Order: sequence, then C-alpha cells, then structure tokens
Amino acid sequence: MEKYSVERIDHLGIVAGTIKDLGLVELIDSHLGHYEDETLSAGETVAGMILNGLGFSNKPLSLTPLFFQNCPLSLLFREGVNADDFNRFKIGRVLDRLHNFGTEALFSHIAVDVCEKEHVDFRFNHLDTSAFSLTGEYLPDADEQAISITHGHSKDHRPDLKQVMLEMMVTQDGGIPILFKSLDGNSSDNTVFQERAAALIKEFEQSETPRYIVADCKVYTRKNAKNLSKLLFITRIPQNIQKVEEVIIQALDTPDEWLEFDNGRKVKEFNVEHYDIKQRWLVVSSETSRGKAVKRIRKKVKKEKVKIQKEIFHLQAARFHCAEDAIKAGEKLASKWKTHSLLSYEIIEHKRYKGKGRPKKGQQPVAIDYQIVLAAQLDSDKVDRLQKIAACYVIGTNIPEEYLSVQEVLTAYKKQNQAEQGFRFLKDPLFFASSLFVKKPSRIAALLMVMVLSLLVYGIAERRMRNRLAEQQETVPNQINQPTQTPTLRWIFQLMGGISRIKITVGNRVKYVFDGITKLKKRILLLFGDAVANIYQIS
Repeated sequence: MEKYSVERIDHLGIVAGTIKDLGLVELIDSHLGHYEDETLSAGETVAGMILNGLGFSNKPLSLTPLFFQNCPLSLLFREGVNADDFNRFKIGRVLDRLHNFGTEALFSHIAVDVCEKEHVDFRFNHLDTSAFSLTGEYLPDADEQAISITHGHSKDHRPDLKQVMLEMMVTQDGGIPILFKSLDGNSSDNTVFQERAAALIKEFEQSETPRYIVADCKVYTRKNAKNLSKLLFITRIPQNIQKVEEVIIQALDTPDEWLEFDNGRKVKEFNVEHYDIKQRWLVVSSETSRGKAVKRIRKKVKKEKVKIQKEIFHLQAARFHCAEDAIKAGEKLASKWKTHSLLSYEIIEHKRYKGKGRPKKGQQPVAIDYQIVLAAQLDSDKVDRLQKIAACYVIGTNIPEEYLSVQEVLTAYKKQNQAEQGFRFLKDPLFFASSLFVKKPSRIAALLMVMVLSLLVYGIAERRMRNRLAEQQETVPNQINQPTQTPTLRWIFQLMGGISRIKITVGNRVKYVFDGITKLKKRILLLFGDAVANIYQIS
C-alpha cells in the first residue's frame, strides 16, 4: 500500500541554496561557536530566521515552527533538523548571542566575506538611515550598550510611536548591504553621518581601489566638512545654502552651455570651493524635477496670494503724513512678493479738523492723512523664473573628472535609491515587521541585523540571477508577460509558487518526487547555481 505526504518548498530552495553557497551558517558559527548539547547551531537558527523572513508569510518569529511544519527541512538544512527546533526560546538565546558578540562587527565580517566571494564592486557606497516604528512596552535592558527605544523624528510619519533607527550602507552593484548599525530612536542624521564619515576615512585609505561615499544632503554640513575633505564623496548640496541658488541662477543665465543627457536631463558644471573643499558642482534639471517644480510653485502662488490680501488689508488701515511715505510703504511691501507684482495704487486723502462733528463751512483742516490702496497681479515672469530655479538641484563631488565623468557622477547619485529600496524592502509588512514585538532592546538590535542579513541574501540572489540572464542573453516574462532581463527576485519568488516535494512510501521503500516544476521554473532555477539545482533535484 502506497502512502503519500506533501511538503511545500515553493521558492524557499532558492533562499536556502544561496545561504549554502555563501557559507553563512559556517561563517556565523565560526564567530559564535558551538555548544555541545545544542541540536541546532546559531548559524542554522539565523538561517531559519532568514528563510522565515524571505518566506513573506507574515509569521512572527514565535511561530517559526509553524512556518516550517510542512517544509522539507532535510533539503533546506540537513537531516535531523525538526520544525520544533526553531522554538522561541532557541531564537531568543541566539539573538542574545548575536548582540553579545557585536552585531555591527559580525555583520561586517559576513558582508566582506560574501562580497569578496561574489566579486561585488565596492567603489560606490550608498549611505542612508531610516526609522522603524514600534508598538507596546519594552523591558529595560541591563546591557548599557543596548539601543534606546524612544520617540524621535519619525520618517514613517508616526510621531506617536516609539522607534529605533537603522544605519545602512549598500553597494551600487546590486544594492548589497555592507554596513549596518542599529541606533537609538532619537538619533540625528547629521550626527550619524558625521560619525560614519570620520570612521570611513581610515577604511577607504586602506582600500586597494578608490572608494566613493554617496549620501543625501544631510551628510553635507559645515561640521562634517573636515571629514568629507578626506573622503571622495557625491551628495546633493542642501538648498538652504545661499551659494546653491547663486550657482543655479548663474547656470540659468547661460542656457546655451548646458550638457544634455537622456530623459530630458540637462547639466551645467561649475568648479567651486565651498567649506574649504574644492569641488565640482553639477546643476541638474530634468523633466521630472521640472514637473515637480511646477506643482510646488503653484502651491506657493496660492499661499502668497492669501498672504498678500492680508498685507494689503492691514496697509490700507494705516495713515501716513505725506503721499510719498504712503507710496514708499506700498513699494516696500510689493518688493517682498515672490510671485506677484504691484499692478496699481491709489492715494486717498483724509482731512482732519479741529473739534468734533461735521466741520463748519470754510473751516480749514489742521492736518491731512494719506491712505494707500494697492492692487496686486500675478507676475508670470517671476513665476517662470521661480519654476526654473526650483526645477534645478545641485550635486556636489570632490572626485576629479579623470576619475568620474559628469555622466558617471549623475548615475552614481541616481543609484542612491538602492539604499532607499533596501529600507522599503525591510519595512514590507510581509517581511519581519511583525517580529519586532520582541521586548528586549538588545534583541531588537540583533533582529535588525538578521533583517539586514536577509536583505544581503536577497540582493546576492537577485544579482546572480540578473548577471546570469545577461551573460546568457536570456529573458524571463515579467508581470505583464513581457520579456525582461532584470526581474525582481520578489517576482521570481511568486513564479515559484506551487512547487512541492511528494514523499511516496511503499513498504520499506521511500521515494521522493517533485511536483509543480514547469519548464520555465526549471530554466529560472538553473540560473542560481548548483546548490539551488541540487535542492530541487534538477540537473
């Protein structure tokens, strides 16, 4: 009599195969060590958390045994591993071990090893921070090094919630995280970037190849200029610096000297010295920025119109000793308008007589007061000028042109979204978000490291797949069934749905058969290498 049992594997074999290829379990165990009586090593426990997170099942860590209940654990891990081994007590103890070792140092060791194996390009390093909002009460931590869960500037627009901050640096090549640090919930970006820039100076100096830091405008401050002068950086220069508007206006006054690139992007380059750093400032204007500028200026026009109406009302209530004073007051007020100009004005005389009541016939006034009535109009020239200025932004770099061309600087800055995409990935509600209910701040910090480690595995697998597609000049269908060489790994995970391993038992004989692997799925699975192919038992 035949007996059947079904185990779902779906896309988990891709994740497990990538973890095995990278040797993550061995790397973690080499740093955290082994306990004689443990059935599951620390590395295997972390691998289980990564599989849970990248399973996108929205199951918190406490339900990891339930997540693995119908999975082929002998393929994903090794023989002898059971779902119950991933209980919340084991996971909690491993999170404590991660924190005690030092999450930042451990992640750095792992990331460097992995990136060297995969030959990841380290030249461009994109730095950013983000906040993770938390709910509930958190237990006080005896460890003085534990992060502080508290209120701070909420990037999630939830000032009512406490939070922790996460600092991350990723490569431009594949968006692979190479640096991670958990921070107090009220940490300041300016301070974080200043400390990180100072720490990177020695590391970048020891690098065999040039390394560049790419960050948003908060890295560019007067206090941080000393550090930036010793690094090769690319950043957006803050708009509130007066010299930025001066350079933009100078660029707009020479429209024939702009360089034109794709997607309607135009650039004018200037050599400047600012904060005692010799730099190249690129004034950039694009179709996207011009469209946004039009919307911003429209809002500004409406806001100023309301403000002007109030100012005119209050000015009309004032009285002046002479007409010249009234006119000067009106002109002074109009000179402050950014989007409107003075259309006309009218001077009205108000005679004052001695005594009360109606003046007698022929009585001369003792004084004359003057009132001014203004009329404003929208100034299309001012609006057009403001739109052109608002459509421009400035990218600053101290990297010489012989190292990076204008086009390469633009591309590097545009790739800053690699870090932003990484944060969006980590905050996906189907990822680890619900697992942040662990109550100890030290475990929160360790869990954040596991989350970033999951992003590393995801990024390496996606990079491998895209590189292999490019090498083989192959494509896969995207969400609208169009061929693409750059699918997201998340979409590939969805395509892998429905793959199962069926266990057939006949007497004492056991046979395994995979079901649900179509020709397309097989072709995709082969892109990830031998470890993944072995898990799905395809050649």
